[in-house]
Amino acid sequence: MATGIDAILKRVGVPKGSFYHYFASKEAFGLAVLDSYAHYFARRLDRWLLDESLSPLERLAGFVQESKVNIARHAFRRGCLVGNMGQEVSVLPSGFREALENVFLDWQARLSVCFEAAVTVRELPARTDCSELAAYFWIGWEGAVLRARLVQNAQPLDTFIIGFLRGLPR
Repeated sequence: MATGIDAILKRVGVPKGSFYHYFASKEAFGLAVLDSYAHYFARRLDRWLLDESLSPLERLAGFVQESKVNIARHAFRRGCLVGNMGQEVSVLPSGFREALENVFLDWQARLSVCFEAAVTVRELPARTDCSELAAYFWIGWEGAVLRARLVQNAQPLDTFIIGFLRGLPR
């Protein structure tokens, strides 16, 4: 369900003139929201993917487990803001397409570093294309999140991560 800017401003008690003092347009506001979410999520990823007290693949498993708990806590009504916006990109202003892709590329780069660590500790073979594997993960993960919201349970998330881990190069 879409929510207009007028309804948001009314709910938080901000006059429309004040809104436009801080944001030149609704698009600028939307991009600022996206940027804020991207920074929040990057910190969350780093908390897991850079945790050297775990093996690299345990880091990924921890991220997935925490995500499953978070999605269930919100009764499968929330997913990923970036994934949600990506599904609606055809009706968003053109600036969102590049911004969304850049967020996904950032997440891929972070996960690729984790996979490179997995190669170093021999959880993955040296021939692993870590960048391609990270892209594959995010494409599949976002689909699993969408499907979990649809069926309102974690089974798609479980199915995806089990399949992903089974398919890792040996």
